[in-house]
Amino acid sequence: MLPYPYIGLYFLGIEEMLPGIIFLVIILLIFLAMSIKIVREYERAVIFRLGRLLGAKGPGLFFIIPFVDNFIKVDLRVTTVDVPEQQIITKDNVTVGVDAVVYYRVFDPVLAVTRVENYHYAVMMMAQTTLRDIIGQVELDDLLSRREEINKRLQAILDEVTDPWGIKVTAVTLKQVRLPESMLRAMARQAEAERWRRAKIIEAEGEKQASIILGEAAKIYEQHPAALRLRELQTLLEIAKEKNLIIISPSTLGAETSLLGTAIALSRKTSGSGGSGE
Repeated sequence: MLPYPYIGLYFLGIEEMLPGIIFLVIILLIFLAMSIKIVREYERAVIFRLGRLLGAKGPGLFFIIPFVDNFIKVDLRVTTVDVPEQQIITKDNVTVGVDAVVYYRVFDPVLAVTRVENYHYAVMMMAQTTLRDIIGQVELDDLLSRREEINKRLQAILDEVTDPWGIKVTAVTLKQVRLPESMLRAMARQAEAERWRRAKIIEAEGEKQASIILGEAAKIYEQHPAALRLRELQTLLEIAKEKNLIIISPSTLGAETSLLGTAIALSRKTSGSGGSGE
């Protein structure tokens, strides 16, 4: 057991060293806080040590050496690129404005960081140039009617180009195709003319079918004259329902010169008399 004077000197030495110890603890805590890093489930951290690639870490907790290691976060979720409207001349020399949307995701964060400087900007520029190339090879009618096929072609080309960057293009969609005003008016006239053509064809087909049916009916009436007379009487009965109508009918069926001299007058006076005469 130390004598009293030595105990006092011991505590005095600790008190003199206490600020240094506290400073050292604070430095260690700061160093530890700078060493601990956390990335989310959909993120990866690409770590470099003195400029050399160490690899990708995450998700969760990992450690780095402060002032020696640095890292870049890479998002693995699907990202949307809005390709601005491009003025493109189609194969049949029509200027159209086309914009699109590209959906992609990073499947290899190391390649996405080391192979291309800014992969998001690179994908957008590649989408613009590829869109111009593809639209310039198709005609306007194909652009309007075969958009799904064009989307798949764009996706295949972009996916092949961006695969070495560690990027997967999942979909490409043409948003809108803007046509010149003069082209819109011409297409409207073309559509109207097409509708008129179809209407005329349908009307002619109806006339053709009706003539065939009437020819067959005429043959039946020729074989059965009584049927034709019954049809005539039925027609007279139907038209006799009209007011102020005079009907002149042949006296016998098929007569050309002999007519029935009797006129049937179906007249109903609306003034209140209510009489009718034959």
